[in-house]
Amino acid sequence: MSTDRSRRFRKGFGAAALAALLPLTACAGSDADSASPPPSSITQAAAHTDQQHLSLTIPGTLAAGFAEWQAGMRGRAGMAVMPVGGDKMVTFGDWTTGPAWSTMKIPLTVAALRRGTVNTTYAATAAITQSDNAAADTLWQSLGSSQEAAKAVEAVLREGGDTKTTVPSAKPRADVSAFGQADWALTEQVRFASRLPCLSQTGNVISLMEQITPNQRWGLGAFTGAEFKGGWGPDASGQYLVRQFGLVPTAGGQIAIAFAVQPDSGAFSDGMTALDKLATLVSQHLDELSGGACS
Repeated sequence: MSTDRSRRFRKGFGAAALAALLPLTACAGSDADSASPPPSSITQAAAHTDQQHLSLTIPGTLAAGFAEWQAGMRGRAGMAVMPVGGDKMVTFGDWTTGPAWSTMKIPLTVAALRRGTVNTTYAATAAITQSDNAAADTLWQSLGSSQEAAKAVEAVLREGGDTKTTVPSAKPRADVSAFGQADWALTEQVRFASRLPCLSQTGNVISLMEQITPNQRWGLGAFTGAEFKGGWGPDASGQYLVRQFGLVPTAGGQIAIAFAVQPDSGAFSDGMTALDKLATLVSQHLDELSGGACS
């Protein structure tokens, strides 16, 4: 592939992969782009969509950068990217789903603020900006019985396009919240994030996502104007999962990003550091990613 052609591909990668993906499929067999790039074990990554699996070996792209980063990482990681208001996503990595932890506080807070019971405004602020668990429990209890609360949070997820995630009404583990143990796939989480600004009565929640306390502004917090929420916690053996999702501004609108890391060390600090590096990687390739807006 010539330098000019490679440069054009990199510039158009975001629009093709995130807006339609069809140009990548159509060009695969065309004469214009039939030349194969040089093979490289560190520049190969899989970009998965709901419909297909694409293997990209274009040096300098986000896909290649993610593959190179993951090759040097000890653990599992995954990332999903989708434009706000769009219907196509790209995913990377070998981690796909696991406990939501505190990221589930976003749909929980939406549900509670819509209900508008006493003390929910203060609790919402603490639950999101400080990830306060007691405040989140207050929001959960404001939704009625455990069964009613679970259904209310699920209803917000469905409204946001997540048709698969279920929220347990009972604690799977005595030491953690029920909603935090909901299994939330990156694909469903990023789809929900891409629709969150388009849902009714979510403005206050999104505003709080931009006011995360300084000691939790790792990962997506490095982006100016990012609206995000992190979640982290140990499994039964004490090994930490660290994840985040949110909205990042680009020249063409906002993109939704969800990513997660499960370091082999099991240490929270290693997961946090890994998400910092992933955020840096994304920042270096923002020009490839097509943002969007609510229609």
